[in-house]
Amino acid sequence: MSVKELFQIEKKGPRGLLAAEWVVMGYLAFTLVVIAALWGQLPNAGELLRGRCQYVVVTLAMCGAYRLVPCRLMMLARVAVQMAFLGWWYPDTYELNRHLPNLDHLFASAEQAVFGCQPSLLFAQRVPWGWFSELMCLGYVSYFPLIALTTFYYFLQRYQEFHRAVFVIMASFFTYYVIYVLLPVTGPQFYYLAAGEEKIAAGIFPDVGDWFLTHSERMAAPGWSDGVFHRLLHMAHDAGERPTAAFPSSHVGITTVLMLLAIRTRSRRLVLTMLPFYVLMCLATVYIYAHYAIDAIAGLVTGAVFYYAFYKLKG
Repeated sequence: MSVKELFQIEKKGPRGLLAAEWVVMGYLAFTLVVIAALWGQLPNAGELLRGRCQYVVVTLAMCGAYRLVPCRLMMLARVAVQMAFLGWWYPDTYELNRHLPNLDHLFASAEQAVFGCQPSLLFAQRVPWGWFSELMCLGYVSYFPLIALTTFYYFLQRYQEFHRAVFVIMASFFTYYVIYVLLPVTGPQFYYLAAGEEKIAAGIFPDVGDWFLTHSERMAAPGWSDGVFHRLLHMAHDAGERPTAAFPSSHVGITTVLMLLAIRTRSRRLVLTMLPFYVLMCLATVYIYAHYAIDAIAGLVTGAVFYYAFYKLKG
């Protein structure tokens, strides 16, 4: 795409909300219903409502800006704003699901039944090397760069499919967020700490009740604590991680969607660039205690299902 094409007016561009923006509006409506249902239990209900009002104002403002200057660069800015909001919507799931009964004891028990152990607890113990932990952390922190890479590739190289690709990504994200609101599972990094590692190692998985209603402490990721990517991981977790969103793993699910979108482009360079990070991501979610192994497997399956379902839906 040339510089001239970036500023070229799109005479047949969308005049209303994008399909991806309608997805978020649908999720917003869903969470308003949840907020109403939990109103008496939510100490920050007013803050949640203000945040949603701010989102609507920003979205409508970007829509209006595109109407005034309907060029490709403005469209990219509009999509970028929606993707930037993903970091806000994610911890928001915790504000809602922490008022529901925690289910980690059931998922940890299922993990034990399937594998005869807790892979997330044992993985780092069996592979403690600093260089390996750095690879795992690199894979995990590549999440948003992979999203940006895929989005920019479609924008620059396959603009005719750009809106479809963005819709698939955003619809997948918010389907996961719906699941997370309704299915309060925190994952090993939070549950193991709350339950006690000794109990977990002994195959005892207590129901921690409403522990996560008031606690958000987590286990530190294993490995080389002075490593560059280990530090980046902890910075990212400190900024936005909450005891939420464990099952299915959206990190695995969304990167599966991204890989399938990359494969669809038939760009060997793009696929080979993303593939190592995708493999690292799938392993890292278990290695750093972020997910149970069954979360990662479910992420792989649901990611493929969401990709094909939403790609067809937008066709």
